[in-house]
Amino acid sequence: MSATPHHAAPANPSAPESAAPAKQDFIRQIVREDLASGKHQAIRTRFPPEPNGYLHIGHAKAICLDFGIAAEFGGDCNLRLDDTNPVKEDPEYVRAIQDDVRWLGFEWHDLRHASDYFGVLYLAGEKLIRQGDAFVCDLTPEQVREYRGTLTEPGRESPFRNRSVEENLDLFRRMRAGEFPDGTRTLRAKIDMASGNMNLRDPALYRIKHVEHQNTGREWPIYPMYDFAHSLSDAVEGITHSLCTLEFEDHRPLYDWCVDKVDLANSPELLEPVLSKGYPKEASKPRQIEFSRLNFNYLVMSKRKLLALVNEGLVDGWDDPRMPTLQGIRRRGYTPSALRLMVDRVGISKQNSLLDISILEGALRDDLDAAAQRRMAVIDPLKLVITNLSATHEESLTFPNHPKDESAGTRSVPFSNELWIEREDFEEVPPKGFKRLIPGGEVRLRGAGIFRCDEVIKDGDTVVEIRGELDPESRPGMAGADRKIKGTIHWVSAKHAVKAEVRLYDRLFLVPDPDNDEGGKTYKDYLNPDSRRTVTGYVEPAAANANPEQSFQFERIGYFVADRFDHRSDAPVFNRSVTLRDTWTTKG
Repeated sequence: MSATPHHAAPANPSAPESAAPAKQDFIRQIVREDLASGKHQAIRTRFPPEPNGYLHIGHAKAICLDFGIAAEFGGDCNLRLDDTNPVKEDPEYVRAIQDDVRWLGFEWHDLRHASDYFGVLYLAGEKLIRQGDAFVCDLTPEQVREYRGTLTEPGRESPFRNRSVEENLDLFRRMRAGEFPDGTRTLRAKIDMASGNMNLRDPALYRIKHVEHQNTGREWPIYPMYDFAHSLSDAVEGITHSLCTLEFEDHRPLYDWCVDKVDLANSPELLEPVLSKGYPKEASKPRQIEFSRLNFNYLVMSKRKLLALVNEGLVDGWDDPRMPTLQGIRRRGYTPSALRLMVDRVGISKQNSLLDISILEGALRDDLDAAAQRRMAVIDPLKLVITNLSATHEESLTFPNHPKDESAGTRSVPFSNELWIEREDFEEVPPKGFKRLIPGGEVRLRGAGIFRCDEVIKDGDTVVEIRGELDPESRPGMAGADRKIKGTIHWVSAKHAVKAEVRLYDRLFLVPDPDNDEGGKTYKDYLNPDSRRTVTGYVEPAAANANPEQSFQFERIGYFVADRFDHRSDAPVFNRSVTLRDTWTTKG
């Protein structure tokens, strides 16, 4: 497989990468020291997801770290699919993973699979047997658990632990040949059944599974266990720093045991199956370093739970904008730069914690505030008629695309005597402090002048139309424009606006910790029934003509994105990405 060097995009694509201050955290410090000491001449990392589900927000941190460190130190990062469990893997997940990594702004040096190394891993298993470091065990899974012991009691050695090298090799080769049924035998490491670390109590290295693999077909009836495959895959690829989350800290002694005992760097004969795959000749022992997972409240990150939400129809698939998957939040309107900003703000630590989701939402607000052009839209329309303009009156008003960025240019917004305004911008009986439109009152129509409400038309108790006059001297730049008016509201021309489907998304769960199962409840009991509300609104033509995935700030409403799949200029569909401010505390 040819290598195509490509590195991470900088967090701010408009600024040179060198302009950003060097990031400081304990992992980068280790890398700096390893380079300075000469331990490594070059840095090589990998992002190693299992293709058994869609990537989620937590993976964004790992992606930014793995690819980011490689880029910062002039190294390479591979994308490696740890495809060692064919029962749960699917090519659909493989495609989505690649799409997600590229969307976040990264490109891998090599696309690899743990299955690329099945031949190496099998030969490594035989080497361990010959060294007396592994044996074939006939215990059932239930018996293995029974023999394993507890956290306070040592385990017992398998009665098959002392089989001869010859017998173990024969049985392992017959396992490879497919002679035995699933679950009848395993290849186990011979380490220490009395170890205080349960991972070292003669862990399984291979199990029998007569299952077709999404990458290798039916070539293999046996599959390596994750710890064995992961550590040796790192070694084959010459990974220098193997970055993983804290739950693998207790697995590190097994990781090192596998690397040391197999000793690929001094066992070139084991690498015969991959000689044509371009593995690094300078392969050295990888170092595993753990960091804290990324966890936010109001979310669940378990692939099992996310899969249940999809399979039970509680969401509309893996890319439902309410899901924490990268496919979902992309459709919601999250941007790669917002996620990179969030990762920078969260930082890298050794302490797991449940972070407030306002950090995630705040990063998106800050990113879109700077980058998203402004448009006007009305999502709960109320008709407003300007009686001192003729029914045929039409003109175009000029608005800036971004109030803080002149380089974004301007756009023309059609204006007529009939407008749509937000229903909440009018009150017949205003509450205290209300500063918008009331009967007999005035309000400034954004960019068009000051309007006075003279008449309210109702259908029963429902207000259906507001009528009044526009002060002809109050348009911006005119003499009457400076008249003191408390409120300014947005609008769209009823004659020109385009009807749009607007999906108002909110948090999927009602409570900060939906994983809490106290009182017999599960995360499904905490689903927010108002997490999506669909309304019909109206948008100015410049919004309707958006490209899919183009984000806007709908003035005074929030940040919205043209739906990735459903949006068309003649039938616009917009998803609310995030509100202008965090209003959840006043609702929940």
